[in-house]
This record gives sequence, C-alpha cells and structure tokens, in this order.
Amino acid sequence: MTEQTQPPLLQVVRGEPTAEELAALTVVVAALSQRRTRRRPTPVGAWAERADVLRRPLLAGPGGWRASGRAS
Repeated sequence: MTEQTQPPLLQVVRGEPTAEELAALTVVVAALSQRRTRRRPTPVGAWAERADVLRRPLLAGPGGWRASGRAS
C-alpha cells in the first residue's frame, strides 16, 4: 500500500520563526483561504460621481464663480 504525501502548505525558506509566529501566519493564511465574495457590490463614493464630469456650463457675471463649484 503506497501512502500519498502532500506537499506542506507553508514552508519556511529563510530564518527561524518561533512557534507563535508560525501560528499567527497559519491563522492568516487560513482566514484568507476561507474568504467569501461579497454579496452586494461596494458602494461608489462621491469621488467617482460621473455627474461632476458632466457639469453645467459656466455662467459669466455676478455669482458665476460661486455657481461653478460643486454645490447641489
């Protein structure tokens, strides 16, 4: 009967980590492997609003400078 051996999940290439450091690394790798995709999309912040690109034309005259700002 041949026993199939699997390669190790983690391998220390350099240094001599303590048992606590190896445990912390194992927890992080295990948590990342169990990560699920989000059910709802990430909301887009105000910085990505397309309405800012499509603003109204600038008006000349009194109050034109203030009206050109991002006021609602």
